[in-house]
Amino acid sequence: MTLRGTAQLAIWSDIDPDQETDYLHWLTREHVLERVGVDGFLAGRVFRAEASGKRRFFITYELQDTGVLAGASYLARLNAPTPWSQRTMPILQNFARGGGPVVARAGLGSGSVVLPLRLDLAAAGLHEAAARQALVQRIAALDAVAQVWLVQVDAASTGVQTREKSMRRSAEGVFDGVLVIEALHTAAAQAALAVRPVLGLGLPEAVDTQAFSACFQLDRRLAGLGDPA
Repeated sequence: MTLRGTAQLAIWSDIDPDQETDYLHWLTREHVLERVGVDGFLAGRVFRAEASGKRRFFITYELQDTGVLAGASYLARLNAPTPWSQRTMPILQNFARGGGPVVARAGLGSGSVVLPLRLDLAAAGLHEAAARQALVQRIAALDAVAQVWLVQVDAASTGVQTREKSMRRSAEGVFDGVLVIEALHTAAAQAALAVRPVLGLGLPEAVDTQAFSACFQLDRRLAGLGDPA
């Protein structure tokens, strides 16, 4: 049994406020359960924020390994969306999705607030393993930070064309990596971002720095699905 997945899938999307109830019901009553039923998916976590009149969501799935992203079980789900998914996909705005191996991690446990930062790893000075690990360790040592992890997106696996992807009205946002800071509260997440020059993280001014609060999570074993295949 794998105690911790070696890869993560990260997803952002916005919806209009009047669509939120149905969207949340879809996520918590069908979609996340469907996803953690895929071979190699270990758990799903949903985070929520409000900004500029939109309801914003960040979803991350823990994966056994990167191969799950292009695996037969996952692609079968992506190419056979349920009726509820078919109704939901077109309402998603500012959609971005990327998955790959966790290339650095530090800290313990999970935070109630996450700050996920989409990055160009080379431009941020994170093209070497030593620099990546040093960064996550320094952030994890800050007050009220629980865990920090960094994913390098596998563009080939993430970019596979599927029926679900064709149903969304806008092109899928593409990014090279994602740094996720998990904190005990919003102030701690914002404080971690405020010291980014000290940490040596070269973020462009346009990077999305929205913090999200936890609203739902589901572990494969808690869903009665047992260990991953």
